[in-house]
Amino acid sequence: MTGRGLFPEIEPFKVSSLKVSNVHTVVYEEVGRPDGVPVVFLHGGPGVGILPGYRRFFDPTFYRVILLDQRGAGRSTSHAELDHNTTWELVDDLEKVRSHCKIDRWIVFGGSWGSTLALAYAQTYPQSVAGLIVRGVFLGHPSEIDWLHKFGASEIWPDAWERFSGYIPAAERIDLVAAYYRRMTSEDPKIQLSAARNWSMWESSTMCLVQDQTAISEMTESASALSIGRIECHYTFNRFFLRSPNQLLDDCKTIREIPCRIVQGRYDIICPVRSAWNLHQALPKSELRIVAEGAHSPMEPAMAQELVRATEDFKTLPLKK
Repeated sequence: MTGRGLFPEIEPFKVSSLKVSNVHTVVYEEVGRPDGVPVVFLHGGPGVGILPGYRRFFDPTFYRVILLDQRGAGRSTSHAELDHNTTWELVDDLEKVRSHCKIDRWIVFGGSWGSTLALAYAQTYPQSVAGLIVRGVFLGHPSEIDWLHKFGASEIWPDAWERFSGYIPAAERIDLVAAYYRRMTSEDPKIQLSAARNWSMWESSTMCLVQDQTAISEMTESASALSIGRIECHYTFNRFFLRSPNQLLDDCKTIREIPCRIVQGRYDIICPVRSAWNLHQALPKSELRIVAEGAHSPMEPAMAQELVRATEDFKTLPLKK
C-alpha cells in the first residue's frame, strides 16, 4: 500500500467545555484550520478519552477537527461517572456540540466504540452528517460481546485471558462482565481501581498486532484505567443501551446515502472483521478497506496510513463548512 503517514504533531487552537447535564461537562478541543471543513473525532472505549496522536489523521490546512472527550472520559467531568452516561445521551451531546460550534454538517470519524457512537449518531441525526469514516467496527451485538468476554479472543490471547478471567473467582466466571461490574460499582475505590486495571489490561494487551507496552502502560495508569474500565463495563453490562441486538444494522436504511469509508484491520482481535463486513453489506454504497497488516489500534503504521487516506479522499466531498 502506498500513501502518506500521520500528519505532524499539532496543538489545539482552542479548548472548550460544555455543560451537557447536571452531572456532566464535556471538554473538546479544536485543531487545524478554524474555517476548515468540520470533522468530529469520536474516541473508543467508551472511556478512553482523546490522545494527542488522534489529531494527526487530518490535514490541518484543510480540516477544522473537533476532538471530544465523552462523558466521564479524559478531561470531561465528572470523571469515570456512570450516572446519566448512556449511548443516547452521548448522541445528544454530539448534537449539542455541533450546534454550539455553529456547524451545519460535519464528517464523523469514529473507531471501535467510536464507530458504534458514530453510527448511532448518524442514524439519529442524519441531516447533521456529511460523511462517515469508521474503523474497527463494533455494532454492540451480543455475539461481539461474547467474543471478547466469553470465548473467541481468549483462544488467540490465552495468556492475557488467564490474567483477565483469573482475577474473578471461579464461581463467578460464568458471567465475567457481571462479575467485573459488581466490583467496578463497589463503594470501595480500591476495589473499583483494581478491577478497572485488570479490565483495561485485557483490552490493551490485545489491541495491537504486536503488544505495545507503552500503550498498555498508558491504558492501565490509574486515571485512564478507572474511566476505561468503569465506563466500558457499564456499557457492556447494559448491552450498549441498544433497543435490539441488530439495531445499528437495521437502521442503516436511514444513512445509505451518506458517504462512508470503513477501515478494518484484518487481524483485529477486539472487533473482528465480520462486523465491518456486515456493516458494508447493510450500506451498499460504502467502501470497505481491509488492512492486511492491521489490528485494532489506529496508531499502528498500516492502519494509520489507511485512515489518513480516508480523510484525504474525503476532501473531495461537496461539504459545507
